[in-house]
Parts: sequence; C-alpha cells; structure tokens
Amino acid sequence: MDRLHTKQLDIAYEERTIVEDLNITIPSGKITALVGANGSGKSTILKTMARIMKPKKGGVFLDGQSIHRQSTKEVAKQLAILPQNPTAPEGLTVSELVSYGRFPHQKGFGLLSKEDKDIVRWAVDVTGMVEFAERPVDQLSGGQRQRAWISMALAQMTDLLFLDEPTTFLDMAHQLEVLNLLRKLNEQEKRTIVMVVHDLNHATQYAHHMVAIKQGKVICEGSPDHVMTQDMLRQVFGIEADILPDPRTGVPLCFPFGLAGGHAAQSVVSSLQERSGRKLAAGEASREGALASSAAGR
Repeated sequence: MDRLHTKQLDIAYEERTIVEDLNITIPSGKITALVGANGSGKSTILKTMARIMKPKKGGVFLDGQSIHRQSTKEVAKQLAILPQNPTAPEGLTVSELVSYGRFPHQKGFGLLSKEDKDIVRWAVDVTGMVEFAERPVDQLSGGQRQRAWISMALAQMTDLLFLDEPTTFLDMAHQLEVLNLLRKLNEQEKRTIVMVVHDLNHATQYAHHMVAIKQGKVICEGSPDHVMTQDMLRQVFGIEADILPDPRTGVPLCFPFGLAGGHAAQSVVSSLQERSGRKLAAGEASREGALASSAAGR
C-alpha cells in the first residue's frame, strides 16, 4: 500500500502560484525521481511534501493524515529530508552530525541514550563512514560529506527519505558513490526514496518511478520506459534527443542533439547512419578504383 500522496495541492510564493492542483502518489518501497527544467517547481514540490513549505490549498497525506496538521517532531519521526547543499558548523565531526538525527526521538535534556548511540553507529556503518566518524565534516570530500548527511537522515529511523538534488556540485565518481548508496538503502534497508534529479540518465538508471514536471504540473509519470520519450523531452525540456537503451541494463538513456524546433541539429542515430553510408560508399569506390588499376596493369 502506498503511504504518501498529495491531493489538489496548490503551492505559492506570496501571491504567485507555483504549483496548482497537484495529485501524485509516491510508490512505497521504491525510488522516485522528480525531473524537470530549472524553475519547473520540482524542488518546491519536494519541500512541500516534506513539510518544509506550507501549501496554499490541498494537502500532503501520509498514512491518511495531513502532515501539515502534525507537529514538526512527529513528522520528523516519519520522514527525513536532505536539502540542497547543507552546511555543518565548523569543526563538527561526522558522529556528532549523525547524532542530530536522533533529536526527534529524544526526551528530557536531550542526552543520547544507549539506543540512540547504537543507531548512530549503525547509520555511520551502513553508509561506509566508519573510518571518518571522528573527522570534521568540513574536512571531507564532496561525496563523503553527502554520505555523512545521509547518515544523519538515516539516524532518524524513518521509512521515507527525501533528497533535493543530492549529486549537485559533485564530480562523476562522487555522484555514482551517492547514487549507489541510495540504491543500497532502497534494496537492503527498504527505504522509500524521493529525490529531485538534475541528470535524466541518473533518473532512469536509479529510479523505479519518474515524475516529469513543467510549470508546476505533472506532464507524465510512471516507469522510466514510460516517461523517457522524445515527446516528453520536447514538452518538458524543449530539446530534441535520441533515446537509446543502456547496453548493460536496457534502461532508456537520453542523448540530446539540439533544441526542439531547431533544424540545424542532427540526430546521433541519423548521423551514425549517414557516416556508415559514407564509409560504405568510400569502400566501394576504393574497391572499384583498385579493380580499375589492376585491370589497367594487365
């Protein structure tokens, strides 16, 4: 049973409506990727679903209850969010940062119980951060830093994890490091993960469910095979692209070659076909020339 959904959700900044009449359901136990062009409203939707922003109308419902009618502490026991580019106080160690994830569960003076400490150690271990546990967060690499923040989110012990562009500003190796960790958490820890993703090919490779958003409206949603189409790319991103299957997994991958409506661009597929045709023609011409030279020599 799917636990989280929105109903007739409107979101606004002051008087300007960004999202209107949004109705989406997040599949439980899956990774969902929200995709769209800059300014499409995907991060705004994520923040509202995680109760960081308040809707103008409608609601976000978790297990049938509106999350905006619950206390912050109660919601924090059910879902965790990692915003874009979080920063930690200077000198704060990884273990100290992760311990903050236990705040929603603490009582009294806020001292860590034995259970809290065990959970912190587990969160550090499952994200592969044991060797960095006592190192200041500001001395870590980009990928290590993101893993430390994910550890903190895991320490909240929630089934739902929200991430806003978790690979932003990371190099390719660190991007894969973070994405592989999220896949591991989904597969082994059964976490439901919702993330805003900038790279479409990362979305198709790591998500089970995609939601394509334009100007605050859902254009299409479903499996990567269903969502990643040339029509969607034209409508949502304004680009022309070839869609080819990943040779290892078969998931659809996007190879842009021009802006939608442009005439100067050429598809990768047609370019390869044309190039192949030229090579064949050149080969035939070369063979014919060789035969002609041989005949002349005789």
